[in-house]
Amino acid sequence: MTDEAIGRQEAVTRQKAARWRARYLEAGLAGLLKDKAGRGRPVKIKPEQKAEVVRRTLEETPEMATQWSTRRMGREIGMAASTVALIWQAHGLKPHLARGFKLSKDKRFMEKLEDVVGLYLNAPEHALVLSCDEKSQIQALDRSQPGLPLRQGKVATQTHDYKRHGTTTLFAALNLADGKVIGTCQKRHRHQEWLRLLRLIDASTPPEKPLHLIVDNYSTHKHEKVRRWLAKHPRFHLHFTPTSASWLNMVERFFRDLTINRLRRGIFKSLDELHHAIDSYLAAHNRSPKPFIWTAKASDILAKVQRARAAQNT
Repeated sequence: MTDEAIGRQEAVTRQKAARWRARYLEAGLAGLLKDKAGRGRPVKIKPEQKAEVVRRTLEETPEMATQWSTRRMGREIGMAASTVALIWQAHGLKPHLARGFKLSKDKRFMEKLEDVVGLYLNAPEHALVLSCDEKSQIQALDRSQPGLPLRQGKVATQTHDYKRHGTTTLFAALNLADGKVIGTCQKRHRHQEWLRLLRLIDASTPPEKPLHLIVDNYSTHKHEKVRRWLAKHPRFHLHFTPTSASWLNMVERFFRDLTINRLRRGIFKSLDELHHAIDSYLAAHNRSPKPFIWTAKASDILAKVQRARAAQNT
């Protein structure tokens, strides 16, 4: 029978007949026993109730707590926690979250910002741009007890306590053109180890190409012996990020991937195992590298920083 014929027989509209037939085809008899999610009478909230929830969320904190929860706000106002959640969602309020931030106080912030972002968006021709940094204090952690593997309906487990078998520091240089990484693990992170990375970069790149290195303001990058070495190798050009602006160094994105994919849940029974894991990850990454693409303009970043400073001052 057609939807129209069923509607006439059951004294309902053709649209209703089509809707219930579709529900039956989709979920069988079980789909007809309860309303579909999202249907039913919408919640009615008085404007003054919304205003009070928003005001308390923005201007007050509960007693003996640093932020509101939906249940606690509901008890205070006299409404359901789900209703408070709807109001927060409508106004973009998330009192349970807090983001870290740090505004740079570098007097040459604009100059350094434009220099680094200029390299990202418009790299010099016939030159290589490398984003360089150290990931220090990488720990070789071995769990005190074996965990349980991932199973259907069960997450993997890992003991909270561990045995530490030492630490290492990864010195890395990310080639912005092709995404490959030049890296080496070393025991410490002094100017001597930084010089070893510079020599490794020198040996691993075409000798005729100028090298532009983006680095932070760590003291080892400006050591007297480093400056003397750079003076003897004029193809190296260092570009410093502003202070408290490590987010501007793109190699940090690679460090994040390394941490999430290989280190955070890894088990290493010795420092050699940790070194092998990092070296293997670098080798696998370089076999099929994918460059990170920088899209933010210096003017957009500067405008955002200025808005943050204005908000902080008020």
